[in-house]
Amino acid sequence: MPHPIQFDDADPWLGRLREVALAYPRAEEVVSHGRPTFRVGKIFCLFGSEERLGDGSRLRHPAAVVVKAEPAELAALDEDGRFFLPRYWASSGWRGIDLDTGAVDLDEVAELVDASYRLVAPKRALAELDARG
Repeated sequence: MPHPIQFDDADPWLGRLREVALAYPRAEEVVSHGRPTFRVGKIFCLFGSEERLGDGSRLRHPAAVVVKAEPAELAALDEDGRFFLPRYWASSGWRGIDLDTGAVDLDEVAELVDASYRLVAPKRALAELDARG
């Protein structure tokens, strides 16, 4: 049974994320578990997530970007109140940022996506990216 679609294809944040993510070498978009994921073989970011709260309930973040973070950056991201621990992904070093808070700009999103891409992309894709200058 397929997962229900959990995003609005017309969401302006999703459109902006597509522009950023799909500009990377070999990047593609695949809908998985009802959400857009951006991959270079492996997932390097996804749109939308949930956060498990302390009481066991879930908080949906329909307009969020989830990225893999450098281990050295995790503590700083965890101290920044704009970031959250995405359900299923947090234990592997992924963090989410809710784009609807009004405290995020596209340049910051692009930096987060870039760092995540560089953590998961194969060497050939990274060489293509670096050759672009």
